[in-house]
Amino acid sequence: MSATAEPIARLVLALSKLPGIGPKSAQRLAYHLLMTPDADIEELADSLLSLKRSLALCSRCFNVAESDPCNICADDRRDASILCVVERPADIPPVERTGRFRGYYHVLHGCLNPARGIGPDDLRIPQLLPRVRGTEVREVILATNPTVEGEATAMYVRQVISACGVRVTRLARGLPFGSDIEYADDITLGQAIESRQGF
Repeated sequence: MSATAEPIARLVLALSKLPGIGPKSAQRLAYHLLMTPDADIEELADSLLSLKRSLALCSRCFNVAESDPCNICADDRRDASILCVVERPADIPPVERTGRFRGYYHVLHGCLNPARGIGPDDLRIPQLLPRVRGTEVREVILATNPTVEGEATAMYVRQVISACGVRVTRLARGLPFGSDIEYADDITLGQAIESRQGF
């Protein structure tokens, strides 16, 4: 017989499925939520439900958005000759915060990982080609994470779009290997964008 009440155990299990949340952190969060006022819990629950109900993917860049196209794709003041390819929607805000990139984005929604059964068709790589081929795009910046999977994805994307006649660049090595773009500080990420190099 478990010493933990079933509703708490269910919440701990649900929270531990979140990235970066282990069983102990999940348990701490569950007990914290238990002591949180009902109004705050209802606000959290509404926010979570709204997250899934009111957001969708932009049909152009595949960023998470409230409208289609998203605010970035709808902004005609941006530089249409540069396209930045990122792994996840969470990688866009850090790049935007640098204030040094004014092009458009393409979100892959992951990276190649054969060990986990993730291949090119599981990502938004096929949708990238029409955005590059026969358009005004002159440069594609590969801003995948500096991990083994991110590097493999960048190499694959470079190979796929190499016939399109565009310049392919990679973020400069200001980002430590094995880290995620989402957690890079603004200065390091800004310098990596400014110092990007041919790939």
